[in-house]
Amino acid sequence: MTQKPDQCLGEWIDREALAEAMIPLIGQLYRNNNVVTSIYGRGLINRSVIALLKAHRFARHRQADEAELSVNETHQILTTMSKMDLGAASVDLGKLVAKFKAEGNGRSLDQFVRDELAEVAGKRNTTGVHKGTDVVLYGFGRIGRLLARILIEKTGGGDGLRLRAIVVRKGAENDLVKRASLLRRDSVHGPFDGTIHVDAENNTITANGNLIQVIYSNDPSSVDYTQYGIENALLVDNTGKWRDAEGLGQHLKCPGVARVVLTAPGKGELKNIVHGINHGEITADDKIISAASCTTNAIVPVLKAVNDQFGIVNGHVETVHSYTNDQNLIDNFHKGSRRGRSAALNMVITETGAATAAAKALPVLKGKLTGNAIRVPTPNVSMAILNLNLEKATSRDEINEYLRQMAMHSDLQKQIDFVSSQEVVSTDFVGSRYAGVVDAEATICSDNRVVLYVWYDNEFGYSCQVVRVMEDMAGVNPPAFPR
Repeated sequence: MTQKPDQCLGEWIDREALAEAMIPLIGQLYRNNNVVTSIYGRGLINRSVIALLKAHRFARHRQADEAELSVNETHQILTTMSKMDLGAASVDLGKLVAKFKAEGNGRSLDQFVRDELAEVAGKRNTTGVHKGTDVVLYGFGRIGRLLARILIEKTGGGDGLRLRAIVVRKGAENDLVKRASLLRRDSVHGPFDGTIHVDAENNTITANGNLIQVIYSNDPSSVDYTQYGIENALLVDNTGKWRDAEGLGQHLKCPGVARVVLTAPGKGELKNIVHGINHGEITADDKIISAASCTTNAIVPVLKAVNDQFGIVNGHVETVHSYTNDQNLIDNFHKGSRRGRSAALNMVITETGAATAAAKALPVLKGKLTGNAIRVPTPNVSMAILNLNLEKATSRDEINEYLRQMAMHSDLQKQIDFVSSQEVVSTDFVGSRYAGVVDAEATICSDNRVVLYVWYDNEFGYSCQVVRVMEDMAGVNPPAFPR
């Protein structure tokens, strides 16, 4: 039946009102209970009315009948949750609705939610003491600042990861103001979502209530973090200067530092962790680990999914990668081949270790992949082209549908996203929180040979993966629902 204009607008206004009513419930559950809410992996915290409605619309791709997720149902779920005095948890409202429809067995939605979350009901932290894990960012470049944004966004009630300090080399007399300005404004990722205050006398930046000490040091082994009240900290080295256990071990000599995460591929015997793939290998004895590279994080989840279902005989990974700060803006000397030529004017063929590094996270791929890279004149968002020979023949529709299901319902749903549009381009993926996004319309398949195109925000998506590794290393990942 054709809708009338007034009816269509009226329904939209009603949905807007419900979404507005959801915002304080989402915020209170997060700040007071450390409950993180999402819709099929799309985070809901600090989101606008329109963003919430878009998340409900997005969910139609995740439902068996492709029906849009009902705001009435999600609002009801949040209302019930707000009355349960919940302990820390991660709750996917979209999946909860889907499970209710499949397994409600005559129960009301209210009763279903109470049964499903009974494990954490009545377990809210009422002590007023927040036992979060202190975090130190060693280096404050592209990845360091994005990690800061994500950590500040995820502060919640203070029981998770808490950004306490940033360590940099002093670059100028007004260094602190410049560092704060770079956190506040970003040419690619836009303005910081919140407020920032600079205290030059005490060398601190306060961002959304997070008091961050800025420490100036040229020596990774000489800082006493305990003098700033920092204890048992998780230090994240974003400099890439040291990539083996010996070099990174210098941080462990500092009072107040307990563990180290490297945001680059590790060398030697360091564990290279791709969250969603081998994060289960992190143990309490691991003092230093690597979060691998952005490209390794982008390709390994998709490669694992394909190998599990179809088997990979061999293949080649070609990365079309945005230029990075390692390259020259204009032609100048560079120790690397070709990288001395202007990044803004040239496509530059260069090497990538991602294909080899993939085998560190997923040993079944050892010796099966080759890889290369082309740096291109864009500031962010890259693409990995996976040219694979499979053990089993398949079709374009079959492998696309399989990867869509993996993005929706598998343990890799935070790593793999899926898009089916002939109009998307690289800037559409700026800010993507996934390790990689499969572009279904670009898939090529012929018998047992397939070519997959995987977009990834090599800055923000990778930073989200790093934070997931940090949460596992710190042991601050709450139970996820529905089970």
